[in-house]
Amino acid sequence: MANITLKGNSINTLGNLPEVGTKAPDFSLTAVDLSHKSLSDFAGKNVILNIFPSVDTGTCAMSVREFNKNASELKNTVVLCISKDLPFAQARFCAAEGLDNVVMLSDFATGQFGKDYELEITNGPLAHLHSRAIIILNENGEVTYTEQVPEIADEPNYEAALKVI
Repeated sequence: MANITLKGNSINTLGNLPEVGTKAPDFSLTAVDLSHKSLSDFAGKNVILNIFPSVDTGTCAMSVREFNKNASELKNTVVLCISKDLPFAQARFCAAEGLDNVVMLSDFATGQFGKDYELEITNGPLAHLHSRAIIILNENGEVTYTEQVPEIADEPNYEAALKVI
């Protein structure tokens, strides 16, 4: 399991992020229009998985804004912002912020994404939510970059992640 912190207090995840060079696990997540999206829907594209506990926190919201700003400049790349927030909350956030360069996806229905990617938090006040992580996949669905953010209140390293694309 990954040991991360929440404001300096130790918390854990189910395991470790998928290893670089491996095939990413498939998923079925709910989009803001309540349709279901899987990894195969984004085949042939670079995929940035921006994963976080809830869009209703400052750091999570900032990561969505930051990736939205950069996404339009990335060729053959899609940014998927994934949390356990309800699709309605995700849609409301994007509408209020004017964000349209990212795809918001929810793992609220089953939580299987958090389990398969081993980033579900197992203890503490955020138990059962996702940890803050970035995973980048190439056009073949292979993991090319991962970052498990060690302090959940901190932002990911955007520059390092975007360099991989």
